[in-house]
Amino acid sequence: MSDQQGRFITLEGVEGAGKSSALELIADEIRDHGVPLQITREPGGTPLGEQIRDLLLDHRQREMADDTETLLVFAARAQHLHQVILPSLAAGTWVLSDRFTDATYAYQGAGRGGDIARITQLENWVHPGFTPDLTLLLDLPVELGLQRASMRGIPDRFEREPAAFFQTVRDCYLERAASAPNRFRVIDASRPLDQVQETLRQTLREWLATI
Repeated sequence: MSDQQGRFITLEGVEGAGKSSALELIADEIRDHGVPLQITREPGGTPLGEQIRDLLLDHRQREMADDTETLLVFAARAQHLHQVILPSLAAGTWVLSDRFTDATYAYQGAGRGGDIARITQLENWVHPGFTPDLTLLLDLPVELGLQRASMRGIPDRFEREPAAFFQTVRDCYLERAASAPNRFRVIDASRPLDQVQETLRQTLREWLATI
């Protein structure tokens, strides 16, 4: 495993999939292999990106057009890449991000019914040819995920969407995973936490052994 090249790992999943706890486990596993790690998230990851995140998640932003939402997501991503992701990777630091462009295809594309070709154009503009080295997809039935998410407090603008919205999001994630099996690893997040964590550890260790 080269310590001269940073690796980019992303974590994806619908609401209630348990990304927060999984993120900590993944970070610990990577650090145990002796590599420097930068943890970040989307939308967000930079001061400007966090301001955009606040707008996107604010449940009071009821009049936000779907195109506005997509453009804001990519605006935050452009800053994120410029300020955090690419410099970290160039310095040999690994980057672990809670969501990346797969989420845009799932949420703004499938969920909102956005034009996939336009999202692809934005992807090719903001980060042409750049994709994660590994994407871990936490998958579970929508009903279970929403039940878990409902216990977290006041729902944000996305969490207020109906179950049908999240079903299209989940379906898109699974379709993307099936189309890129070398990059994606799908983790069954409907199981008890200890089982999910053990699968994550094993999956990461197997992948790290190939680096």
